[in-house]
Amino acid sequence: MITAEDVLDLPVGARVATQARLPLPVGSTTSVSVVIPAKNVAAYVGETLASALAQGEVTEVIVVDDGSTDNTIAIVRAIRDPRLRLMTNDSAGVSAARNLGARHASGEWLLFLDADDRLRPGAVAALLAAARGAPRAVLVYGDYNTIDSEGRQVGRRDLLKGRRKPSGDVLTRLAAGNFIVNGGIALARAEAFRAIGGFDTSLRYCEDWHCWCRLAAIGEFEFAPKLLLDYRLHTANTMNAAVRTPQDFFPAIARVFDDGLILARLPEGTAARLRQAAEIHLVTYSAMQAVRFGRYRQAFIYLGMVGRRSLKSLPRSALRVVLACFGI
Repeated sequence: MITAEDVLDLPVGARVATQARLPLPVGSTTSVSVVIPAKNVAAYVGETLASALAQGEVTEVIVVDDGSTDNTIAIVRAIRDPRLRLMTNDSAGVSAARNLGARHASGEWLLFLDADDRLRPGAVAALLAAARGAPRAVLVYGDYNTIDSEGRQVGRRDLLKGRRKPSGDVLTRLAAGNFIVNGGIALARAEAFRAIGGFDTSLRYCEDWHCWCRLAAIGEFEFAPKLLLDYRLHTANTMNAAVRTPQDFFPAIARVFDDGLILARLPEGTAARLRQAAEIHLVTYSAMQAVRFGRYRQAFIYLGMVGRRSLKSLPRSALRVVLACFGI
């Protein structure tokens, strides 16, 4: 596996062309640590933990409490399972919580599960099966469906059966927009995650996208075409359009396209085009979230932002927003 340091030590002209990625040990597809950052999620954390502990392939579940003031800690402590560990993070933020859990994880694969989501039965087994067929992969991912605050299915992403997402060298596609969306659908090799430095704690939003891009700069990804996660949409979500705007996400775009590791692996001359595509992707995402929560005026405003950036992109963005109305 090429590390972050390996790429940056190459001559500039050779960086993009490097493909010398060696197969990783097949035997390392057996040990999985689930890291769950948690803050005031007493309403959901029990269900989330049950879904993680029900995965027979999971060797440990690390909950990192980030300063909860409700019953979150009590609920975690009441669960008797030798694989479950509880740590505290003193309100340092979700990225710091994930990094802390990852530092103490013993698994050779890491899965970052939000404390209000739930893994579907067989999710980890499906990801490990895909990993065994992709020995060069540093990240294996699937897909998700959406549920509401009561756990009822609201998404209809099952209608997208047969849809393929990128595998192999995905950096260029990923820099144009985060197609992974939720860390609960992905296994990352712990070795690779630590090599790129984990999540950037300076970012408040889209820190996962930046992390995935850095991973894609040092290794391949593999897609498992299955719905693996129930992603809960409710008004407390940090990326909920009810409280966030596209401008909140733009610092992450600046970070991605100012990252030497990522830029070293992008094809020459593509950064400006990919940056615009990333802006359009995040503005479109904001519009999709807005319509999911009935904020139609904001959705139209965000589509106007897309049009000002690229009229050619507007029809596709509008179609995605319409599909979001139907939970797709």
